[in-house]
Amino acid sequence: MTNDNSNAMWGGRFAAGPDAIMEAINASIGFDKRLAAQDIAGSRAHAAMLASVDILSDTDAQAIREGLLTVLSEIEGGSFTFSTALEDIHMNVEARLKELIGEPAGRLHTARSRNDQVATDFKLWVRDQIDAAIQGIEALIRALLTQAEAGADWVMPGFTHLQTAQPVTWGHHMMAYVEMLGRDLSRFADARARMNECPLGAAALAGTSFPIDRQMTATALGFDRPAANSLDAVSDRDFALEFLGAASICALHLSRFAEELVIWSSAQFRFVALSDRFSTGSSIMPQKKNPDAAELIRAKIGRIFGANVALMTVMKGLPLAYSKDMQEDKEQVFDAADTLMLALAAMEGMVRDMSANRPALEQAAASGFSTATDLADWLVRALNMPFRQAHHVTGTLVAMAETKGCDLPDLSLADMQSVHDAINADVFDVLGVHNSVASRTSYGGTAPDQVRAQIARWQERLG
Repeated sequence: MTNDNSNAMWGGRFAAGPDAIMEAINASIGFDKRLAAQDIAGSRAHAAMLASVDILSDTDAQAIREGLLTVLSEIEGGSFTFSTALEDIHMNVEARLKELIGEPAGRLHTARSRNDQVATDFKLWVRDQIDAAIQGIEALIRALLTQAEAGADWVMPGFTHLQTAQPVTWGHHMMAYVEMLGRDLSRFADARARMNECPLGAAALAGTSFPIDRQMTATALGFDRPAANSLDAVSDRDFALEFLGAASICALHLSRFAEELVIWSSAQFRFVALSDRFSTGSSIMPQKKNPDAAELIRAKIGRIFGANVALMTVMKGLPLAYSKDMQEDKEQVFDAADTLMLALAAMEGMVRDMSANRPALEQAAASGFSTATDLADWLVRALNMPFRQAHHVTGTLVAMAETKGCDLPDLSLADMQSVHDAINADVFDVLGVHNSVASRTSYGGTAPDQVRAQIARWQERLG
């Protein structure tokens, strides 16, 4: 016999009725409890400010500050009981504070709203994540610098379209990712500077009639200044969007590098060996060593991209000021921050542990007619040949070498002179891969001295 309740629209876990549905959709404590430390820090600063302008007595302010520290220790110690009936972290903390200190707890919310409170908490949390991301990026850059310094003069193929293009050095390739991550550092730093305005004191949306000191709370919480418009202060989530934007670009860089590590560690390339700590085996193929950490980084990046799109979608149609939609601003940011930090840590570990296969790199660098551009440049310099003609002559020589099944340095002088009789034996000085990379001395080029100069610049920058 079918229970009629099973056909109710809420069914299952919501069999208790519409009230259960409303509580489930309205409550945020399941995820915003991660803001506990920031919420309590904001409340302590607010209480101190209220006392300084005589809105709170010193006795009440002291009781509030001590009570909040007790609540924080309970949360950090795992003994705090969170209640979905109390909706969010703010009400959970305030309710426990009232149990601890009684009537003074009710004075804490004077001259503020949950709207400016949550904006402040979330900003503080995102700011902490930016600081953590900067530390993680700098650690990865240091690992790349170690690799670059060890292989500043190791030749390897440079690619375009994943086809052999020109020889470069291992150090130069590592430093390309250092430059990418350097831009990530600047993006996070820019976002941090721009977001560092305090919403607290904007109240619900219009400010407050109490004589509060917003600069005092801003300074106490490490902000540069109070946010200048109360409507914007409570409805702004640009800081979270900028964090996700910077995180997405950084994640993109990690994913590109992860893709290269997957390719390079294959049996067909053998450019690098990843350590056992960041690889796994196959359940049926004993010869396999899979670059799982790199593959998982490559896949997890989609969560960060998704978070970015999700929050933009939440915010795109909201009128000023606060709307309950904005409760959906946190879970994706929390997940994106966790994912980014995990990906940075995994990539740093892989880079520190991996070993480059110098002989395989050099062998690959010398294949695929990688010095063809050096030959064309020599024709221009030595024979005063227009570059377009030099390009044509070089292309003809490449076709000849391909037909003979050899590379350009293996062609005889007679072979070359059959294409252009002015070519002389000096041409062979530019056809070796070591000569090729050594010649690329322009600023930012792959010549070992240039690579070492860039390494030194970054080491000085990081201190």
